Amino acid sequence: MIAIGGDALRLLPVMVAAALGGAVNAVAGGGTLLTFPSLVSLGISPIVANATSTVALWPGSVSSMYGYRDALRGAGGWAVAFAVPSLAGGALGAWLLLHTSPERFAHLAPWLVLGATSLFAMQGVLAARRGAVPELARPRLRHLAAQFAVGVYGGYFGAGIGILMLAVLGMIGLRDIHRMNGLKNWGGTCMNFVAAATFSFTRLVDWPVALAMAVGSIAGGYVASRGAQRVPQYLVRRAVLVVGFVSGAWLLVEQLRR
Repeated sequence: MIAIGGDALRLLPVMVAAALGGAVNAVAGGGTLLTFPSLVSLGISPIVANATSTVALWPGSVSSMYGYRDALRGAGGWAVAFAVPSLAGGALGAWLLLHTSPERFAHLAPWLVLGATSLFAMQGVLAARRGAVPELARPRLRHLAAQFAVGVYGGYFGAGIGILMLAVLGMIGLRDIHRMNGLKNWGGTCMNFVAAATFSFTRLVDWPVALAMAVGSIAGGYVASRGAQRVPQYLVRRAVLVVGFVSGAWLLVEQLRR
């Protein structure tokens, strides 16, 4: 671990990366792909960078969820139901990170991100074939099981986790992208809370860096969540697709370079 707490010039780039990461997470997900490389570039080991990024971006997920508070009105049943599988999945994912080598899971990341983005892209075609589908009052058991699996992935690594959650919500039948983003940020807040709390009791977090990045992620998450709701939904969906495919391609290139 590198002690860089007093070096403001070296902390500034990661603060900017955290602000952008919080903004990307608020709209689509994939902010980890901005913060993780910036931390590694400072000489921080990948596993410490992963844990530090998780802790730093969690406050941003809280601020972005607050920014989506208007879109979440009437979705209390979904929020309550999603809390338990998100918390449980995040806890299991964090435990796996502490007990397995990150490299064993890293080779799956690009395919999971690209697969989740493809599912999100297919929602429009599937919706047209099925016709109008009313939104469910509450998620069903299979939907909670899917959210638990998403939570495990989010607690372990988290790259593209928001896109995966949006894909699951779209497959369930939700269509309002702003409400979907609000629920996605709620699920991310739950799973990342457990993961961040777990990492906080280990030596995997570079605290000077994490605290500096948290400031950036809070600002980026809130500003982006409020701004995204003033943009037409089709543009937000396109932004999600761009972030997803670019993120998946970046992970794939990084994997091939190893």
